[in-house]
Amino acid sequence: MWNIRRSTDEDTVKSLERYFSVVKNNLPAKFRICKRVPIEADLDSETNKLWKSHQEGLKKFENLLHKIDEEEVELNEISLADPSLLDLKSEIGRRILESCHFCERRCNVNRNKNNTGVCGVGKTARIASEFIHHGEEPELVPSYTIFFSGCTFKCQFCQNWNISQNPKSGIEYSPNEISSKIEEKKRKNVKNVNWVGGDPTPNLHNVLSSLNKCETNLPSVWNSNMYLSEEGMKLLSGTQDIYLTDFKYGSNECALKYSKVPDYWEIISRNHKKAFSNSEIIIRHLVLPKHVECCTKKILKWIEEELGPHTRVNLMGQYRPAGKASEYSEISRPVSKEEMDRAFQIAEEVGLKNVIG
Repeated sequence: MWNIRRSTDEDTVKSLERYFSVVKNNLPAKFRICKRVPIEADLDSETNKLWKSHQEGLKKFENLLHKIDEEEVELNEISLADPSLLDLKSEIGRRILESCHFCERRCNVNRNKNNTGVCGVGKTARIASEFIHHGEEPELVPSYTIFFSGCTFKCQFCQNWNISQNPKSGIEYSPNEISSKIEEKKRKNVKNVNWVGGDPTPNLHNVLSSLNKCETNLPSVWNSNMYLSEEGMKLLSGTQDIYLTDFKYGSNECALKYSKVPDYWEIISRNHKKAFSNSEIIIRHLVLPKHVECCTKKILKWIEEELGPHTRVNLMGQYRPAGKASEYSEISRPVSKEEMDRAFQIAEEVGLKNVIG
């Protein structure tokens, strides 16, 4: 067993305090607050004007969030806005489909006309599976987990290869149908709705629209590789209670080789800072064979320095070669005990205090 101070319940609660308050129904989920924030702009306005209104709406959201969290006002005292900040986010999301740039690949294809970019995802959500998941971090289970087909990455070792690299698989769902599923699972006492895949980023517009049709008080968890564009991150801001992130690589070279994505470090570190600034966060890092020093070490050091020692981190040791991993000799075996020992040693050395694994 690795010799490191393990995360305690106190550490977990401290780093995810608001999330637990929503789970206990003591505070409203953030997307429900968004629905109470009024927007001045007409939703038929030019896109530039909508973005300006969005910026103003986020300021109103932060003000209302503070008042609600400080018990200065209760959500049920505030009427639903028409149009609301969430209406506005949904409208901007629909417009981005016309020249898609939800992620930093920026394919700029018109998905409204059945064109697809690198992810291969069309306009309508295709869900490979949806169920109550008991295999996530302990604070998240039971979690209503929605697996979207398709992904913005091409991870050569993907354990969900049939989902991530097969965007036409699964069943089509409308936002109304997804919202009804969320309401149904809430009655079965799940703790959250968990958007994953593949990756949820190509379905950002469907996620926003689904939340806009949902009134049940359930935390929303964005479970993602975090390769979103700045516009995508802006649309997410104020809607997610937890970012459950996948921080894979410490170098652009490794990311390009194994996931076929450029500029990984700059984009992922930027988006982690943005996520941390407007929500609570759990960072997953899958330890890869022969990548402890080039990737694990740099990532853990960055987390401590930029986000703080109490950031919730899950050091994952379940890597097994899948997908096309056999084509790369260095990652064609499971991660070793020695490599995991070293990963936890690094976590201790850099000063992280809220680590599980």
